[in-house]
Amino acid sequence: MIEDISHITFIVHDLERATRFFSYIFDAEEVYSSGDRNFSLSREKFFRIGGLWVAVMEGESLPNRTYNHIAFKVPEEEFETYQERIRLLGVQVRTPRKRVEGEGRSIYFYDFDNHLFELHTGTLTKRLECYGK
Repeated sequence: MIEDISHITFIVHDLERATRFFSYIFDAEEVYSSGDRNFSLSREKFFRIGGLWVAVMEGESLPNRTYNHIAFKVPEEEFETYQERIRLLGVQVRTPRKRVEGEGRSIYFYDFDNHLFELHTGTLTKRLECYGK
């Protein structure tokens, strides 16, 4: 039986640039850096975002941008703060999709390696309620 998500790994071209991205946008706490050692496929760093373990490993950036993404829940009252962080970091923001009223607010943005992220204020319960109307 699946218990939970263990971790999420992103392949990034530049570990230090990815560190700035995750730390600045998500308040990620860096908990490990392999430095010049290589225990896995390449040099890597581990972060905690909320209670989630996020790994970044050195490698080639994704060649294309898609709508595949990971969404992080943020409080409604902090949404504008996160929008400003994204703007100040200068990453590309994707045009949002059309929303059903009440499902929450979102901002979609790409990192420097073509991964798409979303910050969302809603919940699954609220989304299902909105779609059921």
